[in-house]
This record gives sequence, structure tokens and C-alpha cells, in this order.
Amino acid sequence: MASPQTYTVERSTVVAAAPDRIRAEVDDLHRWRAWSPFEGLDPALQRTYGGPASGPGATYAWSGNRKAGRGTMEVLESTPGAVRVSVVFEKPFPSTSTSTFSLVPEPAADGAPRTRVTWSMTGPRPLLLRVLGSVISMDKVLGKDFERGLQQLRAVAEAPPA
Repeated sequence: MASPQTYTVERSTVVAAAPDRIRAEVDDLHRWRAWSPFEGLDPALQRTYGGPASGPGATYAWSGNRKAGRGTMEVLESTPGAVRVSVVFEKPFPSTSTSTFSLVPEPAADGAPRTRVTWSMTGPRPLLLRVLGSVISMDKVLGKDFERGLQQLRAVAEAPPA
């Protein structure tokens, strides 16, 4: 549970795919272009990738317009049950948070693979947000984006292989 000093935003959905299929979309930062709700914020977004192609140590840096901002991401951990990603914003305001994608297999009556995907982000609540906490909540700011991102991730993960 988030304290007044921190925030947590969390959304989940069920995807008709095995956890490994979904993990492949999340721990390869190149693949976020297909499903991330933030990719459309700036058509001229500049992207730089580093480290391994996927998994721990893979990095992604972006720089864009006012909506997209500037920052970096790094995959910290990738296991069959979760992918943790460090997210550091430089603009529009400095912040550091951790996104976690939990991947939990769910039984299906027909035996087809299904996975509950939960996307959560936790980070320190800046002083301004602590002061304006009753007016501005990170859940309201990011919740709809997480829902859209999970819908897009589900569409990508459930699509037949190309």
C-alpha cells in the first residue's frame, strides 16, 4: 500500500496467451513500440537502445515533445512470473519509479493458456503531488494509460505469430 510519501498505480487484465509470450513483449524494450500507451505522444520521438536485446540490463532512452518528455528505462529483472523495469523521467519533471509486470497463469476450462497480467508502478510522490494529493492523484493521471497499454499488449500477445 502506498504511503503519503509514495504512489502506486495498478491495473490488470487477462490475456489469452502463456506468460512466456507476454514476457517476450515486456522485457524486450524494442517491442514496447507495438503496445505502450506512451508511444503515440510524439511522432518524432527519438529512441536509443542499449545493453542486451532483452532482459536485465536492456535500456531504452527517449526524448520528445512536452507530452513525451525525456527519460530512460532499464529492465532490472525478468523471471517467468514478473518483469521489473526502472523508469527515470528527466522531463517534464524529474521522477524515478519502478514498473512491475506480474504474469500469473490462470486456469481455463478449455485448457488454453491464459495469464493475468498486472502492471503496477510505484515511486516517490513529489512534494507538489503530496500538497495537491486531494486534487491530483497518480492513479487518475496514469490509470487510463495503463488500461490502454494492457489492452494493446493483450492484442499483440493474442495475435497469431507473423
